[in-house]
Amino acid sequence: MIHCKKEKIHCKKEKQQFPRIRINIPQKNIGKFKEVLLYILNKIGSKPNIGETVIYKLLYFIDFNYYEKYEEQLIGATYIKNHHGPTPKEFKKVINEMIKKGEIMKVESNYFQYPQTKYLPLRKPDLTKLKATEIEVIDDVLNKLGDMNASQISEYSHNDVPWLTTEDREIIEYESVFYRTPQYSVREYIEENIS
Repeated sequence: MIHCKKEKIHCKKEKQQFPRIRINIPQKNIGKFKEVLLYILNKIGSKPNIGETVIYKLLYFIDFNYYEKYEEQLIGATYIKNHHGPTPKEFKKVINEMIKKGEIMKVESNYFQYPQTKYLPLRKPDLTKLKATEIEVIDDVLNKLGDMNASQISEYSHNDVPWLTTEDREIIEYESVFYRTPQYSVREYIEENIS
């Protein structure tokens, strides 16, 4: 918008403000994916319940909780709706690369009578690659969900709006976190009173 005074030829152009745009397309930050995974494995990976299925769900909640809270992607992985809950599409590729580089080790074991794939960290995460807000969200998810076994965390993930609103084998949209129920929401929303 331009304002001009008639007496003097003096024009002032107002700065136009654009709304902040959220990126909904998964950004796939593979470097951050590796550091977050190493952080999880170093923190709780030795617990008997922490196998591949639990890690999938922890990564999902870390990524989607961060997006809900800060409107930015942390890992930016692509999550697919599978029968047992959200699954990061890039997981196998990242894991195989980390095994080749000697960053983690894959171990096949049993958790009670069920086969379980575990990953053991062979190095510490590079914490300089993680922001304080990211570590805070990761720790919150690990504290809340880190003691669940595969069936418990899968069942829990099945009641989250992003998973509920996605068709089987389809990509789970990050934007759907803004429609979560209070049980899953990690953000405090201010209700606007429209008169």
